[in-house]
Amino acid sequence: MDFQRSDFQDDFLFGAATAAYQIEGHQFGGAGSTHWDTFAAGPGNVVRAEDGARACDHYHRYGDDLDLLKDAGMDAYRFSTSWARVMPDGRTVNPEGLDYYDRLVDAMLERGLKPFQTLYHWELPSALADKGGWMNRDTALLFGDFTDTITDRIGDRVAAIATINEPWCISFLSHFLGHHAPGLKDIRAAARAMHHINLAHGIGMSRLRAKGMKNCGIVINFDHTEPKDDSAAAAQAVNTWDAIMNRWFVEAVTKGTYPEEALTGLGRHMPDNWQDDMAEISQPIDFLGINYYTRHKVTLDPDVVWPHIASEEGPGDKTQMGWEIYPDGLHSFLMRLSRDYVGDLPIYVTENGMAWDDSVENGAVYDPVRMKFVSDHVRAIKRAIDDGANVKGFFYWSLLDNYEWAFGYEKRFGMVHVDFDTLKRTPKASYHALKSAIAR
Repeated sequence: MDFQRSDFQDDFLFGAATAAYQIEGHQFGGAGSTHWDTFAAGPGNVVRAEDGARACDHYHRYGDDLDLLKDAGMDAYRFSTSWARVMPDGRTVNPEGLDYYDRLVDAMLERGLKPFQTLYHWELPSALADKGGWMNRDTALLFGDFTDTITDRIGDRVAAIATINEPWCISFLSHFLGHHAPGLKDIRAAARAMHHINLAHGIGMSRLRAKGMKNCGIVINFDHTEPKDDSAAAAQAVNTWDAIMNRWFVEAVTKGTYPEEALTGLGRHMPDNWQDDMAEISQPIDFLGINYYTRHKVTLDPDVVWPHIASEEGPGDKTQMGWEIYPDGLHSFLMRLSRDYVGDLPIYVTENGMAWDDSVENGAVYDPVRMKFVSDHVRAIKRAIDDGANVKGFFYWSLLDNYEWAFGYEKRFGMVHVDFDTLKRTPKASYHALKSAIAR
């Protein structure tokens, strides 16, 4: 890889990221049903109707997996704590779940890894989904209770806490586009979920601050959007899509506002008195996590429903997901966020990675496309730092091949190959290359 640790400041962190439902094995340890379990059981929602019941069995194998991080010389591990494991019905505490995360955090510290916790990475308890899930304001209030419960157990040992992972995916992708659980295609549901997930962040922050917690923030996903052509229609489409995909969440958190271009379609479907929540949503954060993968080209299509967007991938090389590989988009977002939203606030690239159809040959996995992907994106981060962005770390997504939501176990994002029959782990060439690049 065309970088080395010495290119970065001494406090810059290298790590990898995972999420609870995608790796742990939700059938273990008394975890409750989630809306992903029931979504996966519906026809056509998930490839082969696969779910996270066993996943990578990280629940039992976490020691070996953390050894992979340590052996690679990584500084930190970004993990998530499953609400449905800690509180199977969203309210009642499961002691086994708390004990598991207690052991997990201690195991990170024993290996010299900084624990970067994400409170919520999409595993909503089914009991709360039954009552409307993120369309229901009460879910945001109950998220505060979950925040209290898990923080009381492990908050004294984590290095950072993110409240929510990718609020756009939780709300718009899942309630308007219907691609993720609960699989709705309803603008009113989407508007309410888009506000209530922001409110959950605000309530979570309030609970964390009440406990004196430091280094707390949120993780937002961003999509680099460009016009398909030079037309006025394409320029308008960029503004509208950027408002929905990117600005809605970061403006709420940093400025206490929603963009007018998005409210044009969503405003009349919003919860009553939503403006009263904006002060709590926009209280100060200590860092911003950004997830970046690709870019899209857009224009207007008046024949489709609001927001009347026709979108396509850019022209460059594609990953197994069909996503364009576009490192310049990461540099662009780091600069834009620094300039327009967070100033000198620390930024972490909390997810960046690619899927490829990897296979084990002669006991090894050769993935040169991923090696170049990582190298080019880390170099884009270095350019942003040189240009003034206060970027403090890079977490590759993901440590392990895992349950890739609606794509089941088909798409492989890991630096470590997982045989989903035997669960054998095989570090890929990209793992070894990153290990060499970040060696001290």
